[in-house]
Amino acid sequence: MSFWVKTNRIIKWIFPNYVWNIPNDEQKVFLTFDDGPTPEITEWVLEQLKKYNAKATFFCIGNNIEKYPEIFQKTIAEGHAIGNHTFDHLNGWKTSTEEYIENAKLYETQNPKLVTRNLFRPPYGKIKPSQSKILRKLGYKIIMWDVLSRDYDQSISAAQCLENVLSNIETGSIIVFHDSVKAEHNLKYVLPKTLEFLKEKGFICDKID
Repeated sequence: MSFWVKTNRIIKWIFPNYVWNIPNDEQKVFLTFDDGPTPEITEWVLEQLKKYNAKATFFCIGNNIEKYPEIFQKTIAEGHAIGNHTFDHLNGWKTSTEEYIENAKLYETQNPKLVTRNLFRPPYGKIKPSQSKILRKLGYKIIMWDVLSRDYDQSISAAQCLENVLSNIETGSIIVFHDSVKAEHNLKYVLPKTLEFLKEKGFICDKID
């Protein structure tokens, strides 16, 4: 699923139990950041969001929370939502359901206050129906996306990455970025320009709850 920049309506129809976008009448969009917290990069993202009074949702890897708890706590303190991205960034298609669920639960040990415990995004967007069913029974919403920036893809230019985002945003879009080392080059070009574009067009950047 992850090779589409704009998620196809057919995909949304096939997987109705996943959240692909959040329709609203307030011109809200939802910026999301996967794979953090990452030293310097996550903090830079927080600075950019603060400049534009924007809120976002961070799908964190439990292993990174364990390594960088101060950055994690700063993200929470600045009013952003937090979601589960498994403890070890597991590919659900290549992982047994039992192991996948245990890894998702292990993430919770790094989020002891259970901050926005109900949000889950599968790494790579790859999750088996059996895994999804159990997570949803545990109270999680499976958050996918409407717009994929592909900031992690080092084969595309920063300008292409920006075009992926700006040409596909609409009210209710869930937009994926990554606060990771792999995405840093494209992210640092695209995020400020995206935030400026959203401000000029009157969009509100809100967190998912």
